[in-house]
Amino acid sequence: MTMPTNASNALDNPPMPVQAKLAAAWTSFMFLYIYVDYFHLHKPGVIDSLRAGHVFTFEISPTVLTAMLASVAIPAMMVTLSAALPARANRVTNLVVATLYIPYSLFNAVGETWTWAFFYGLSIGLELLLLAFILRSAWTWPRAFAPIARATADLRS
Repeated sequence: MTMPTNASNALDNPPMPVQAKLAAAWTSFMFLYIYVDYFHLHKPGVIDSLRAGHVFTFEISPTVLTAMLASVAIPAMMVTLSAALPARANRVTNLVVATLYIPYSLFNAVGETWTWAFFYGLSIGLELLLLAFILRSAWTWPRAFAPIARATADLRS
């Protein structure tokens, strides 16, 4: 016996543009990145160290703060760049930036004790999963077929 199916209940699942996937992934990365830094402030002694003028092992200075701002500004800008850049530049930019952020994300665990292993393991693990998604999405960017690309170029002329 066959069961009747109701096609009107089927959900539409149109393909999402690569640019939208990349922008969404960088947005998720930024939320995670910012909240990990925020929750880090709750560790005992961190606020006291900041008040004493030190972050990690560095003395707080304009140079250190500028470097910290740049480290947050780059992925924040990737949200917009992923949506705005042309495909070729978009693909290359995402591949380069995501690749560079892998060791940078891993650096967050340097010097931490095993007491905080779950916190850093989870946060860095999630960051790495998002970066892997970005790399995969950019690497597997769909190619336009030559006749379609030529026709699109002709329409723009």
